[in-house]
Amino acid sequence: MSCFSSAIDPARFREALGYYASGITVISSQLDDEPVGFTCQSFYSVSMNPPLVSFSVMASSLSYPKIRCAGRFAVNILAGEQVAISNQFARRGADKWEGIERHQSPLGNPVIAGCLHWFDCEVHAEHVAGDHVIVIGEVKALKLQEAGEEQPLLYFKGQYATLPGLA
Repeated sequence: MSCFSSAIDPARFREALGYYASGITVISSQLDDEPVGFTCQSFYSVSMNPPLVSFSVMASSLSYPKIRCAGRFAVNILAGEQVAISNQFARRGADKWEGIERHQSPLGNPVIAGCLHWFDCEVHAEHVAGDHVIVIGEVKALKLQEAGEEQPLLYFKGQYATLPGLA
């Protein structure tokens, strides 16, 4: 029996992961009167019954401790034309909500206007995993936009992308 113990080069690992296309979301919440949020690629479904979703966030995140304290969050699935919003929420230290039109979800989370869909969640569990925290949320409400020609905002090989043939 052979064990593979060679160290993985972080740059090569990141490059390899870039070949997995993912949607772009903004995870948002509100603590007292302060809206918080960050851009997140690592969002996925966990369970249909109960309805659970999950995202991963860097353990050093400045936003996530506020979300944890609030105990709730919204997942804003960004539309293809919301590149600037994705970039704005990816920055550290800036007012991420400057100029962002939003409304409040049933749980009191900020929801970004024009996003394709959103999920309103309560924090269900969290697990430390290396330099990230895996957060599981129980979906309490959601909003599906009417079927239209909107495209999701995708990320592939280090850049934003769209689906060919969909318009």
